[in-house]
Amino acid sequence: MSFEDRSHQPYASYGQALAPIDVPRAREGVPHRRMSPRSVTLVASLLATAILAAVLMVTPAPYAIRTPGPTEDTLGAQDAGDGQSATEVPLIEISGAETYPASGELRLTTVSVFGGPGGDVLFGDVLWGWTSQERSVQPVEAIFPEPITSEEQQEQGQAQMLSSQESASVAALTELGYEVPTTMTVVAAAEGTGAEGVVEEGDVIVALDGKPVDTYPQLLAALDDVTPGDDVVLGVEREGEPADLTVTTGQGDDRALLGVLLDPEYDFPVDVTIQLEDIGGPSAGSMFALGIVDLLTPEDELGGAVVAGTGTVDVDGRIGPIGGIEQKMYGALRDGAGWFLAPSDNCPQVAGHVPDGLGVVSVSTLAEARDAMGAIGAGETSGLPTCEADAAGA
Repeated sequence: MSFEDRSHQPYASYGQALAPIDVPRAREGVPHRRMSPRSVTLVASLLATAILAAVLMVTPAPYAIRTPGPTEDTLGAQDAGDGQSATEVPLIEISGAETYPASGELRLTTVSVFGGPGGDVLFGDVLWGWTSQERSVQPVEAIFPEPITSEEQQEQGQAQMLSSQESASVAALTELGYEVPTTMTVVAAAEGTGAEGVVEEGDVIVALDGKPVDTYPQLLAALDDVTPGDDVVLGVEREGEPADLTVTTGQGDDRALLGVLLDPEYDFPVDVTIQLEDIGGPSAGSMFALGIVDLLTPEDELGGAVVAGTGTVDVDGRIGPIGGIEQKMYGALRDGAGWFLAPSDNCPQVAGHVPDGLGVVSVSTLAEARDAMGAIGAGETSGLPTCEADAAGA
């Protein structure tokens, strides 16, 4: 079937009786109306504005945009990444102890950042980011305060990831009652602290105020009992000989601070291997630790639930705040999570920004996160602490 193009004919419609339309023509001797100077100015301004807007849309902007990144199930597997096979490897592998299957998911969350080292964003992207609840637009220097190349950024992220995996292993095993003997070697004294000029590189810490400390968590627990500013006697081994050093402590994060940089070497009673490609940073520590706990306990804590979360974790199980938590919540919801474990110190950023359909639990320690995981799996969530409640209490 074909149609004849009659669009050039001056008729009112093609479906009715054809009636000629009187098309006005310019009459001879009648001058054309010219645009006023004001109209010319208006048109020129609009045209200039349109050109300027088009240029801005493709102009690099000094901003960085955070968006929800991928999530990974710490109880699951990831592609081997060799590009040649579809082989998957578990994110967490444990040997030297019995492990148990899990029925749910524990998803670590990430943030994708556009702009900053290695790339620019356009003003068009920035405008889109400002209109999206899932995205965050900030000046580049707010996210990358120090000049850094993309290669340096990647190296730092990988180093932080490896450190967080080690801390997660120590925290999880300690939570389960294992002792993880540690050789705590001093790398340096922090400048301006009471340890400066007292401890030396290579000193190995073995005691605090006369009490032996065999593990890193034991040292941190001993410092919990010290009032910041007080003197402590630090027992060390220096070149194979014992020595007692008097150190004036400082104020750390909720505890007294020795002011020394340590290179801990752990003697793990259980071998834990964490393999994760293409993700850097320290913020997956809490979810790695929960994954280790879940695999090493016979209880089915999750009961089939999909729980996501974020947060750094210290060797003594303290969960610390991270950046980009709003984007991480949206990423968790996108990937099927019904619950999200958020560091308590991030509650100011969480309150009032929780996506519909996601329950958020405030946690400050691995023990609290473990309890929350069990409560969610058992369907007993009414008493779980929330960031909204924390904000109301504040």
